Parts: sequence; C-alpha cells; structure tokens
Amino acid sequence: MNRLVQKRPEAGSTASGKVARPRGRPRADAQGVANDPARTMEDILEVATREFSEKGLAGARIDDIAEAMRTSKRMIYYYFGSKEGLYVAVLEQAYRGIRDAEDALHLEDLSPEDALRRLVGFTVDYQIAHPEFTRLVMTENIHRGEYLAQSASIQRLNVPAIAGLRKVYERGVKTGLFRRGLDAVDLHMSISALAVFNVANRHTFSLIFKRDLESPNALIARRDNIVEMVVRFVRK
Repeated sequence: MNRLVQKRPEAGSTASGKVARPRGRPRADAQGVANDPARTMEDILEVATREFSEKGLAGARIDDIAEAMRTSKRMIYYYFGSKEGLYVAVLEQAYRGIRDAEDALHLEDLSPEDALRRLVGFTVDYQIAHPEFTRLVMTENIHRGEYLAQSASIQRLNVPAIAGLRKVYERGVKTGLFRRGLDAVDLHMSISALAVFNVANRHTFSLIFKRDLESPNALIARRDNIVEMVVRFVRK
C-alpha cells in the first residue's frame, strides 16, 4: 500500500479558523525547539494526531502531548491557542493530507474508467495506511461536526475532491461508458463508506467472522472488490 506524506497545516490555525496571534515569545526548552517554529509545530501536530485519534477530544490531554514532546504546555498554547485550537489544526492537517495526495493522482491523464479505478483504489489504500484519519473523522462525528464547521480551510479543501470526481464521471458519461443521473457527492460518499469500513470495523469483523482482515492477501482482495463494485455501479 502506498504511504503518502501529509503536509503541515497553516501556522497557528485555531478553532475559529483564524491564525492565532502569539502573546509573548515562549522560552525555548532544553531541546531548543522554539528556534525552529515550523519544525516545532510539525512535531506537536504529529504527537497530537496520535493523542486525539487514540483518545478523542475529551480524552486527549495537553499534558501528555507536552510530555511526549519534552516541551511545555505553554509552548503548545503559544502556537495553537488552546486544546480545541490544536484539535482543529490536527483535523486540518488530516484533511489536507488526503486531498493533497488526491491531487497527485493526475486523473485527467487517464481514461474515465482507469481514473475511477485509480481514485477508488487510492482511497482504500489511504484509509488503510492512515487509520488515524478515520478515527479523527469518527471523533468529529461524535461532536456532530462542531469543530470542523469552525474551519473554513477544511471546507475549502473538500471542494476540489468533489470537482475532480465529477470531471471523471462526466467524461465517462460523455463517452457513453458511465450511466447518467449519478450525483458526484453521493458517489464520493459511497466510495468513502466502503473504504472507511475497512478501518472502522476491521477488528469487530475479524473477531466475529474469525478472519484475519489485516493480512496482505485479505487487504488486496477487499481493495479489488471495492474497486470493482464502484466501477460496475457507475458503468452504463
């Protein structure tokens, strides 16, 4: 499976969707992290992603993140303003990662069916390689999208994803390959649902049905089945 590198979020992004304005310069700790703000923010976000994805917003603790970073809570608050501001920055980075990876697929260079197959396969692979993304989205759904709604950048990030899928679909309709009447958002939802299920339910399914759903063969077979299901659904 391809493991794709996620980019950093905008510096100082907070739950309000605005850039946090630091109040006073923090004192560098023993590691001197304050001397490299971009690296410091990247490291904080990496640790915070693990914390929020494993424990949720309520269970995550800034103290634990600071301890893992070997830095101070003050340093974290300096860059992100609050626990909620850090959580929103983590969400923004997570969504930016998958959308940037989608942009690199160059679907416009492929035939409609090949483009659809690549997009669906990529989505399955990405979710498996980044289970923290699924867990973060699940956490945000528990909060009914409260914090996602406060981030204008996340909402902007998802517009190109739908536009790209719509272009692939419309090219397929134009060539007579895909059937008419499908909605791009609904199709995106179906692809996401099939891909997310692999991560969200793999432990319970493995236990109930006594199958190792994380074995390489099982992952490849499931990926191929999902790709084929979507393509057959869209074909004319």
